[in-house]
Formats: sequence, structure tokens, C-alpha cells
Amino acid sequence: MITRTRLIAGVFAAGLLGLVAAERLAQRAAAADQATATVEAPKFEVDPAFPKPMPNGWLMGMAIGIAVDAQDNVWVVHRPDTLSAVEAAADENPPTAKCCRRAPPVLQFDKQGNLLKAWGGPGQGYEWPESGHGIFIDHKGVVWIGGNGTNDAHVLKFTQDGKFIAQYGNSGKTAGSNDTTNFGRVAKIFVDPGANEAYLADGYLNKRVAVIDADTGTFKRYWGAYGNKPDDTNLGPFDPDLPPVQQFRTPVHCSDLSVDGLLYVCDRPNNRIQVFTREGKFVKEAFIARRTLGDGSVWDVAFSKDPQQKYLYVADGKNARVYILLRDTLEIVSSFGDGGRQPGQFFAVHSIVTDSAGNIFTTETYEGRRLQKFSFRGVTQVPRDQGVTWPIKR
Repeated sequence: MITRTRLIAGVFAAGLLGLVAAERLAQRAAAADQATATVEAPKFEVDPAFPKPMPNGWLMGMAIGIAVDAQDNVWVVHRPDTLSAVEAAADENPPTAKCCRRAPPVLQFDKQGNLLKAWGGPGQGYEWPESGHGIFIDHKGVVWIGGNGTNDAHVLKFTQDGKFIAQYGNSGKTAGSNDTTNFGRVAKIFVDPGANEAYLADGYLNKRVAVIDADTGTFKRYWGAYGNKPDDTNLGPFDPDLPPVQQFRTPVHCSDLSVDGLLYVCDRPNNRIQVFTREGKFVKEAFIARRTLGDGSVWDVAFSKDPQQKYLYVADGKNARVYILLRDTLEIVSSFGDGGRQPGQFFAVHSIVTDSAGNIFTTETYEGRRLQKFSFRGVTQVPRDQGVTWPIKR
């Protein structure tokens, strides 16, 4: 009797092990199929020769904002002071080596990656940000700059040669997310040419989108997550297992307007994109890499350059990826990139923009400190995970 019982138990255990093994094989097969499956999506190749070396032994610090002007010149704002004395040895007094030096905070490159202009920093009549963050070139050619330093409660406007135009808000004067005079550490600016309104991702202290008149800086409207009135209550750390919170967490990292008048907002530490009308009515949301903790996954967005802007590109600095989404459904169809220091890899990919040809440009913060170009190679069949998009020999 004992022998028979043991035999039955052994057969049952063997069968159970067989089922487990079969399930694991099926999971591996599914993963292999997923890895080899292709989808129709934009294809990109990194350009390892972009940008060209800067003159004067200049180096970038944390590259914290990027924009493209009407001539497809690429603009970067970075933080020179994040370069150490070892990296910027030629700036020491006395210099400790011939190389290198901190580049001015605002840099303009042409299509070939040549440095055209370099300017920025404290000057008469305005308060330069303690920590620059975000740059935008509007339809009038005006350069907008935000800041996320402790006292940065303002945005600045300059000509493309660095001549000061206007300051909206005052350093150190923030009064919270319902203040209609100052801001709270603005992360990014987007100017709507049709309405001549500037959308501010406001941002690193406040928890809102703020809209101002682009010529006068007059407040027009503002809102928080889901179109709610902003609330500055500390929500604590993000927990992916809890229901979505009804307010933004800081930083609110982008607020970019599409051609059909929808505003895409990066609620970075909540790992979500929220979409609104121009007036702040909530439309929809999507979560990206929802279980990401710490810095969060939704760092910046940019649109494809087809007339309908079919695709939305999302920079994820924490997971070292750029996701390609269908803009109408917010479904991820593909991604590219990986963690690392080589061309096509990322360390804290922070900002993303497209030029008129559909090429993507990215900047990296923290120790990444660089600008990269990804050449658009058309919409074709690509892997769901494109990995490092190294150029193909032709």
C-alpha cells in the first residue's frame, strides 16, 4: 500500500514538474517571439560624428534642454558649473592643464554639428537661473529659458544673439502652485504660435501647467493633474500598486502642444503622460514603465514630423530608452537605446526634439553630459526593441 502511494505521488510530482517545465519553455518561446517580432514604426540610426568638437577646448556640463529653430539649428542649454575642476582644468586659477574649459551655457549648432553661437550667464537687467532647465525657440525666433534652481521662479527671453528681451516672474518670489505672478522652478517651455501663448511645465516646485501670453507674460490659466486645481500637498514617494494620484508629482517635466491642439504633459515620477485640451480639460493618460521608481520614466516628449504627427517619442532617462508611441492611442510600438557611454546608448537621456526632416536629437544630464543625433531612416518594419541603433554600412 505504501509502495503504491509512493508510486502515485511520484507520478503526480513528475507530471507537475513536466507542466512547470512546459510552462517555462512556453514563456521562453513567447519571449523569443517577442524579441524577434517586428512592427511598423520609425527607424533611426545614431550619427556618431554629431556634434563636431567645440572650439576653445569647451566641454558641456549637464545638458539639460534642447530645441530646434526654423533653420533646423540645434540649441542646447547646459550647466557649466557641473564640470569639476579636473574636467575644466584650464579654467582654474592658475590653470592646472591646457584642457579643458567650461562652454557658455547656451550653444547653437548647425545641421552638420558645427558650433555657431555660444552665450549666456548673468547679465544686466535680468536674473540668470541658478540652474538652467529647458530651452525653446518660438515662432518669432525668441529664445526662452527656464530654471529649476532653489530660487528660480521666473523665465527669460533673449534674441538668438543673447540680447535680453524680457523676464517673467522674480527670483525667490514663488508663492506656490496657485500663484499668478511667479513660477516654481520651470522645467520646460512650449510656445503655441497660433495663440501666441507659452505653456510652462511648472515644474520642480510647483505642480502645474501654467499658460501665459508670450508677448507680455500675463497669466491666462493654469491647472494640475486631471485638470484639477493644483494642490501642493506632499504626496510622498510614488507607489505603482496604489491608485493613480489626482495631482502631479514634481517634477512636471514637459508640456508640449501637438498640431491638433492637444497638450502632452510629462508627470515624470508618476510614470505617466497626461493629455489635455488647450484649456486644460483632461483627455486621457498612459503609463510608461509603470514600476519605475526614483526619477521616473516620462522625462520628455517630441512629435514625429509627418503632417498628423502620428508618433510620439518619449525620453526615459531612468531606463535609458526612447519609446515610440502611436499618438492617438498612446500605445508603445517600439523603442531604441540602451544604457551606456557609446554612441546610441544613454546615461540619463533628459530632453528630446525633432527637426523638420524627422531626425531626433537628445541631451543627457547627470554624468551623461552630451548631445546626440539619431537620423530618421523612414517608417519600416523594426524590432519592438531596436536596441542600440548603430549605423548600417551602405
